[in-house]
Parts: sequence; structure tokens; C-alpha cells
Amino acid sequence: MKSWVAFSIFLLLSVVLEATQPAQPPDAHHDASQAEHALINTCLITNNLKELTEFYTRILQIEPLKTGDNYVEFRTNVGTLALFAVSAQEKYIPNSATAAQNHSAILEFRVANPDQEYARLRPLVKSWVKGPTTQPWGTRSIYFRDPDGNLVDFFTPAAK
Repeated sequence: MKSWVAFSIFLLLSVVLEATQPAQPPDAHHDASQAEHALINTCLITNNLKELTEFYTRILQIEPLKTGDNYVEFRTNVGTLALFAVSAQEKYIPNSATAAQNHSAILEFRVANPDQEYARLRPLVKSWVKGPTTQPWGTRSIYFRDPDGNLVDFFTPAAK
């Protein structure tokens, strides 16, 4: 009888604790039913790991995590940008990727202020695509290319 009473109290406390927890706000960009499909890593295959590592270290202001001589990661609060040497890619998955040939994807990084980033990055970036502009879809963005030609967007939602 005592164990049943203890279990009942435990169950009641569990229900009360759960009911008093603040509700988690829904994520506007993710549906809970798709939680198992979370894009967390983007990997660029490169012929010049050293140059690309130095470039992203400067523009992201994040120290990379290096694994050997062929792989580097830049971990952000949301996901990871990885860099992988084409020679290693060929060793593990032959004929699967060509370095510096991206012409269809954009690496998009949310930043606090694209205009300030533009001023900071002007001496670091060699290939500018578009300076600070408010886009029709509601972001303030700057667009540039990394040393391999990948298109990069530093953006923030535009003020309403």
C-alpha cells in the first residue's frame, strides 16, 4: 500500500512539474515532425585547404578544429562548415566531387550587422559580388566569393 501511495505521489508530481514547465515556442523554420532531418554540416571540397582555412578563420572569426592534414571544421551556433582536401575525398569516395566548381549553392551566415561586416571584410575579401543591400525577401545582405569561388552571403533579417 505504501509503495502505491509513493508511486501515486510521484506520478502526481511528474504531471504538476510537466504542466509548470514553460511551453517551447514553435520554431518558424522547422516542423517537429522533420526533426530527424536536420542539416548540420556543409562540407566544401578544396584543392587549397590552407588558403580556404585561413580565409574562413578571418571572415568567421572562429578558430577551426583540425583533424589531421585534410579536414577542418568551423563550428557555429547552428551548424558546421567543413573543409576537406580533394586528395582525401578521392581516396575515400573516388570521382565523387570536383573542387572549386560550385555554381549553384550559397553559404549563408546570419550576422548581427552586414554593413559593419562589409567594412571589416573589405580588405580581406578579393571578390565582391554585391555590397550591403536590402533584398526583396527581407534580408540585409552582402555577397562575396571565397578563394574557391563559392558564393557567401552574410545577412540579417531587415528591420521592419
